Amino acid sequence: MSISETVASNLLQVLEQSVPQLKAIGAEKASFKTSGSTWSIKEILGHLLDSAVNNHQRFVRAQQVDHLSFPGYEQTFWTNSQHYNESSWEELVDLWHLYNRHLAQVIRHIALDALDTTCTIGTSEPVTLGFIVEDYLHHMQHHLSQIYERSAA
Repeated sequence: MSISETVASNLLQVLEQSVPQLKAIGAEKASFKTSGSTWSIKEILGHLLDSAVNNHQRFVRAQQVDHLSFPGYEQTFWTNSQHYNESSWEELVDLWHLYNRHLAQVIRHIALDALDTTCTIGTSEPVTLGFIVEDYLHHMQHHLSQIYERSAA
């Protein structure tokens, strides 16, 4: 199985396990902020949605070129400007879930040779598309762990 197929399969597994857990958190707990600068659970999930949107572009565009230069991602600006804490928790979970199901399909079909495409994001050192694909899932799992820890508190 290729890296793309493995990541796509693992992503689908994470989604299927996560959606019931996320929906069980409830809107009130998902909106709670411990301080003004700390993200709520809704904002963490919103950040994961922003990650999906930004990486979707990378996954597709990197297959068109030999080297991709992409702007950096200002996570605080993105999260603040979208007011995720005011969103419906159920709709936010559904949007994140469905968008990522689509990304699993996109990832599954990335050609093996495209995984070697060099990508520069903002001022970071160049990495391969394969690295970005694998890191996407690790990043998601990291923030889902944060969400579960906060919801248990």
